Amino acid sequence: MKKYMGEIGLLLTAIIWGSGFVGSAVALETYTPYQILAGRFLIGAVLLCAVFYKKLKLISKSALIKGAIIGVFLYIAFVLQTVGLQYTTPSKNAFLTAVNVVIVPFIGLLIYRRKLDLFEVVGAFLAMFGVAVLSLQWSAGINLGDFLSFCCAIGFAFHIFYTAQFVKTEDPIVLTIVQMVTATVIGFVVVLLKGETAFSMQPEGLTSLLYLGVFSTTIAFLLQTVSQKFITETKAAIILSTESLWGMVFSVILLSEILTLKMGIGAVLILAAIILSETKLGFLTKGKQVQL
Repeated sequence: MKKYMGEIGLLLTAIIWGSGFVGSAVALETYTPYQILAGRFLIGAVLLCAVFYKKLKLISKSALIKGAIIGVFLYIAFVLQTVGLQYTTPSKNAFLTAVNVVIVPFIGLLIYRRKLDLFEVVGAFLAMFGVAVLSLQWSAGINLGDFLSFCCAIGFAFHIFYTAQFVKTEDPIVLTIVQMVTATVIGFVVVLLKGETAFSMQPEGLTSLLYLGVFSTTIAFLLQTVSQKFITETKAAIILSTESLWGMVFSVILLSEILTLKMGIGAVLILAAIILSETKLGFLTKGKQVQL
């Protein structure tokens, strides 16, 4: 049951992040990318501390260090994604960010000599291919934005991987609080260094920022951290890769984007990746787990 709770939690996270594409687009009309990052993490930190204030007494030195580590990875990944988007196309940025789904299992192999689960690895590549079909519009050449977007994928891969490692021994809520506070501090340091201290109070911009802070940050990352306690990091990355699928769904519903055959094929490939990693084709292999 806990396993399915983890999967449902991560699926909800991906759905929320998918809806966040619309919120980010609206917020960017009012704020700079760095202001949005600082703002959304601040909202997340304040809400988490307010709701789970009793947990603050449980923050040990170990939880502080581990939460800070994933908080740093989180902010770095977001910044690289944001800056990369300024130099490349949104479709390439989305695809290269999704490459994290393939990187995650190899982090375990290279750092911890962990065996690869064949079905999960194949599922990871299938999910990445699905995101490519869903969102990628090829353009000639590789530029700085493509490189930064790929580095962003590495950042998110390490964030997913170490979240899975740390929740085994630490309270996931405590970890979420610490990582959010860490990202907030870094975010405001960056805003100050860039001199972007003028903050607009326009209702439309504030509403979008509030949505990103409450749903795409507070609720989504809390769900992710708690859910990863019950699921492998590779399967978590595959499920989270459906963010692109949900982004497409919300774009079609809210922004009247036209649904194409290409989008449909990409969606099918992503769903097939989840089914493959989840069932491991048990009806053919009689439940045997294949490892590399």
